[in-house]
Amino acid sequence: MLIFESSKKLKKHLNTLKANGLTIGFVPTMGALHDGHLSLIKTSKRACKVTVCSIFVNPTQFNDKKDFEKYPNTIENDKKLLKKVGCDILFVPSVHEMYPNGFVNGTQVDFGFLAQTLEGEHRPGHFDGMAQIVYKLLKVVGPHQLFMGLKDYQQQLIVSELIRKKRLATRLVALDTKREKDGLAMSSRNVRLDKKSRKTAVEISKTLKWIKNKVARNKTKAVLTLTQQLGLERLNGFKAFEVEYLEIRNAKTLQAPASGREKLVVLIAAKIGGVRLIDNMLLN
Repeated sequence: MLIFESSKKLKKHLNTLKANGLTIGFVPTMGALHDGHLSLIKTSKRACKVTVCSIFVNPTQFNDKKDFEKYPNTIENDKKLLKKVGCDILFVPSVHEMYPNGFVNGTQVDFGFLAQTLEGEHRPGHFDGMAQIVYKLLKVVGPHQLFMGLKDYQQQLIVSELIRKKRLATRLVALDTKREKDGLAMSSRNVRLDKKSRKTAVEISKTLKWIKNKVARNKTKAVLTLTQQLGLERLNGFKAFEVEYLEIRNAKTLQAPASGREKLVVLIAAKIGGVRLIDNMLLN
């Protein structure tokens, strides 16, 4: 596995590979890798000749400095995992490498409602920072395919819009959320959960399944509204949770559903033991 810290050197190397007809797959991460990340790498390897992974904890997408400081750093173990699954190239830039002129956002993309709702409401500036670094990384790597997980559902919608608005020659491939055996969505933040919180955290995915089962046969607007309310009450019944939102939305626009005939997704964000977790599930 080749390791690059310089954007210019990586770009030069990848341009040579592309000139030789090799397809490039890209998996951007913030490290603290788990099986969810590794499944993206494996999928990229099957689809493309060369797979690039980046590890960069992006300061501009953290609206909470404490959250940024607590984000796990396991770079040496990450390298071992990437080598084990056959990742071809690892890009590990410094903050200065990615932001040589400071944190001024030059991406200038208006994502409208997509970035204003849900995570946008609870994490002001998060999507501006996320889109900024994804655009920078895509400009360096210039991949044919970009692989992301659906756990960060709203994020992949915004990245798709970024690619469209910037007219990038990259295809976004969104893959199903990888889960632990008990159903908890895999996340780098899970390592911060104590035993008690970890045991209770699975109620997030259980609530998602409960909602999906409730609306399986009847998706009228009234049923969706009632089920959303009951799902919130169910999750709030566990005192350990501080629920930020539980919403059933249109899966493409994230607007409130007008009817059950739309493609729907239910999304949850909740804190437990000081750790913020998100999860979602498509309802049809």
